[in-house]
Amino acid sequence: MTQFDPNQPPRLDSQGFPIKPKKRHTGRNAAIIAGSVLGGLILIGVLSPSDPAREAADKIPNVVTTTSAPKASLAPTQPPKTTAPPKTTAPVVEPEATTEAPSMTRSQEQAVGKAESYLDYSAFSLKGLIEQLEYEGFTKADATYAVSHIEVSWNEQAAKKAESYLEMTQFSRSGLIQQLEFEGFTHKQAVYGVSKAGL
Repeated sequence: MTQFDPNQPPRLDSQGFPIKPKKRHTGRNAAIIAGSVLGGLILIGVLSPSDPAREAADKIPNVVTTTSAPKASLAPTQPPKTTAPPKTTAPVVEPEATTEAPSMTRSQEQAVGKAESYLDYSAFSLKGLIEQLEYEGFTKADATYAVSHIEVSWNEQAAKKAESYLEMTQFSRSGLIQQLEFEGFTHKQAVYGVSKAGL
């Protein structure tokens, strides 16, 4: 850059007029030049094919992936094999040991024997036979046990008692029914006995 020398005579143009030196706008021009250079560098950097980001983007293939539905198998489907359940054998159940009935006490045996002997020669109702055994000195428990453990038909006992009364004396039907009920037979047993005796 040439500097202006005041001792040097001014330069003249072709018409003889002094040539005025051009004003240099150094600051403004420097800023414009710097901006142009910077913009050029940026533009070159963006468009430069050697940019790593651009090269990486160019290397990515433009692939369109499509998902296709799985093809249905045309092979015939077979039903699942079923296996028969294993045979189970029923557990062997052993028969339970039969428990013998408890044996009778000596007094109970005696009461049963006495009740059977009474029925061999006379007719009794259930109530009348218990009272007879108690009269003989057995306890009420033993007498009741004995009467409930003998084989006897109380209807037949009522019929025998009705026959024995008719052999001794005369009775009306209603009178004989009342007499049998007095002996301890139920009304139903008494009616059966009187009817069986023919009254």
